[in-house]
Amino acid sequence: MPRPLVSVISVNYNQAAVTCEMVASLRNVTYPHLEVIVVDNASPTDDPSLIKELYPEVKLIRSTENLGFAGGNNVGIAHAQGQYVLFLNNDTEVDPGFLEPLVNQLEQDEKVGIVSPKIIYHGTQGLIQFAGSKGINPWTGRSITIGQLETDQGQYDATTNSILADGAAMMVPMRVIKEVGLMPELFFLYYEELDWCEMIKRAGYTCQYVGQSTVYHKESVSVGKASLLKTYYMNRNRLLFLRRNISGWPLWTSILIFLLAALPKKALEFSLRAEWKHLKALGRGLWWNLTHKATDAGGGARALSQKSVESIGFPALK
Repeated sequence: MPRPLVSVISVNYNQAAVTCEMVASLRNVTYPHLEVIVVDNASPTDDPSLIKELYPEVKLIRSTENLGFAGGNNVGIAHAQGQYVLFLNNDTEVDPGFLEPLVNQLEQDEKVGIVSPKIIYHGTQGLIQFAGSKGINPWTGRSITIGQLETDQGQYDATTNSILADGAAMMVPMRVIKEVGLMPELFFLYYEELDWCEMIKRAGYTCQYVGQSTVYHKESVSVGKASLLKTYYMNRNRLLFLRRNISGWPLWTSILIFLLAALPKKALEFSLRAEWKHLKALGRGLWWNLTHKATDAGGGARALSQKSVESIGFPALK
């Protein structure tokens, strides 16, 4: 009996050579039935044609504008034919046998709505980035990751329930996407996959970590100087995530902690370093939350992606 088709979707932005390294690793996988879809998010200076030239099997889709992480992945979904959809960061490389455990877990239990593999920092001696999640700390709005910076010695090889998936590598059945809706685009960058995971769980599905599957992520272990874009979206979306996924007194407690502790701490750090543009970006992120509802669409990119999928039966973006 043939294995179900897996659609691998990756978003490229000005990193064609890096994306090619990811595709090269996918060529070595042992799973027999997959398609690879790369969505170029309107790369301004780096021609993505290299990807198609070197790897003609790739379905390369060029967006005319930068739709963000969620929007780019949603365009990929519209072109996916697979029973299962794997969202894979372009700065990853995969273990040859990483797909079988993910597919098997979804095949065994139809109530599993999203799975993530073990993620190792690429180029290290097995240093773990992700081995499951304990969720978002309501006091800080930050994700609590299991196993981070531990050396992989097989201690997280089991499959377990996880509060959240990891956006660098996560697989979702297409039937679940059609039921729940597409990845929420109002985040644009950061926290969108965590919010989507909560949407999937609210629909009655579970999130699981599959320790027999391994992906290697080229993200740096030590975070360098943040860009203005990261400062704005990381802080804007941290508060937005809390507003969308926590209710009652825990919500107000979380917001107060964010406003009275986390935000002033970050503002002080920027001030002491005289990083005034970052301080302004921080303020803009707060102002966005004061002037927008937690369900606001957030711009034309969302409408564009919705138009691209409405013809194939997906529910409205949420």
